[in-house]
Amino acid sequence: MKTYNNLKIAQLLLFVALSFLSILQAESIKNPIAPNGNDPWIIKKDNIYYYCYAQSGKLWINSHKTIQGACQYRGELVWTPPAGKHYSHNIWAPELLFIRGYWYIYFAADNGDNANHRMYVLKGTSSNPTGKYIFKGKVSDSTNRWAIDGTVLEYGKELYFVWSGWEGFHNVQQNIYIAKMSSPTKISGERILISRPKYNWERIGRPLINEGPQIIKNGNDVFVIYSASGSWTDDYCLGQLRLVGKDPLQAQHWEKTRTPVFSGTGGIVSPGHASFTKSPDDTEDWIVYHTAKHRGAGWNRDVNMKKFTWDIDGNPVFGYPESKRVAMPMPSGTCELFKEILTEKGVVEGLPQKSFSASSYYKSHKDYQPHLCKYWPCP
Repeated sequence: MKTYNNLKIAQLLLFVALSFLSILQAESIKNPIAPNGNDPWIIKKDNIYYYCYAQSGKLWINSHKTIQGACQYRGELVWTPPAGKHYSHNIWAPELLFIRGYWYIYFAADNGDNANHRMYVLKGTSSNPTGKYIFKGKVSDSTNRWAIDGTVLEYGKELYFVWSGWEGFHNVQQNIYIAKMSSPTKISGERILISRPKYNWERIGRPLINEGPQIIKNGNDVFVIYSASGSWTDDYCLGQLRLVGKDPLQAQHWEKTRTPVFSGTGGIVSPGHASFTKSPDDTEDWIVYHTAKHRGAGWNRDVNMKKFTWDIDGNPVFGYPESKRVAMPMPSGTCELFKEILTEKGVVEGLPQKSFSASSYYKSHKDYQPHLCKYWPCP
């Protein structure tokens, strides 16, 4: 019995040693961080990342302590649309936002006919973002035109809805509009056009496309990062609007960059529809985006991430997409999280604190992050 116990202790200590050594080996990640995904939306609150997505005509939220762990088709089913409604089909690009003390999910949907796509909103009933949601209705201005990819800009004490829509009733061009809101569920003002496909890099594919507007702030500076050109083409990319005046409802107060701020390379195709977040320790900025899996892949996409910085004028500097299957440093603070998780699971400074099977934990969690789990049990 003594020999058996010594053997078990030796095995445990070996596991601990290899685990902590693996921190050094696992300090990098590789794109794609998820093999499938569209329009990735991630938000961080209270040190937890929440990934909101649509799959099988339903809305889901996955939560995790790391960016790469959150961006997976896992988690909780939070809403299923009822049958026979104007919003029962083709649910696109949901966004989870925390506004004035409540969780909201904004999404586009239709009745089976794309011409009837409109924006809708759900409101959470508790502080838990993966809990119950109540359908609050359509989010529309007085024109009630085709609309997708809606998000909310909080600026000063006001709320503004920003989305992609048609000018008229036909699918010839998508523009970016903004309107004032009286509450997180209601538009109270007329829509204002702030971006239309203007430059050659925005006008590849028909219909013409400006879509997927996302808000990003740097101190007092406000930006709308949007997707341009056909999402089904090999030339999808990101453009930028910067608020250079004080009134978001004045079109002339938005300045558009003359060139894309994030575009494909020889090996990376159609990076687009991004969201933005901070590293676990809040010292770094990261962009999460989808790309086509290969040239000609269209809407067959995966999910990727990249650290970005800011230039001297306060503009985001995204550079170019990271090559796939090439190691890059993990977001700052991630390794410290792995140490905490191992501690929580029962190993502290080489001594067992409670019952924990490392091998079973590893086997049950490694399938969705093979590049991390090769050496380290995923949280």
